Amino acid sequence: MDEYAVPVLPSRDLDETLEFYGRLGFEERGRWDGPDGYLILVRGTVELHFRRDPGVDPLATAGSCYVQVRDADALHRDWARIGVPADPTTGSRLTDVAETSYRMREFALVDRSGNLLRIGSPHRDGPAPGSAR
Repeated sequence: MDEYAVPVLPSRDLDETLEFYGRLGFEERGRWDGPDGYLILVRGTVELHFRRDPGVDPLATAGSCYVQVRDADALHRDWARIGVPADPTTGSRLTDVAETSYRMREFALVDRSGNLLRIGSPHRDGPAPGSAR
């Protein structure tokens, strides 16, 4: 098995988190309820873990991770079609795709617990970040 990292993000409500990500194609891999609740979600090779934290402030949490994908534009089109409601009370939203100065195509997804997922893929017209020119 290859080594990889998995983020553990706060969830103010595991059912809400499951519903939010389930619409975007994530499937439940495991769940433990109770005061130490935990949820594992998987979409393809992307795995996200969530710990129950009902006190998390969605407008102030530092929960975040970066997800590198093959085609950020295609994934953004899919998720925009499904719809991610913009909610000013939680900060939930899907931003537009943009090109970065470090040659990535990126967008952001913020869930209802305030977790920021930056999603990106290398720009098609240039070398991947960190590669020799």
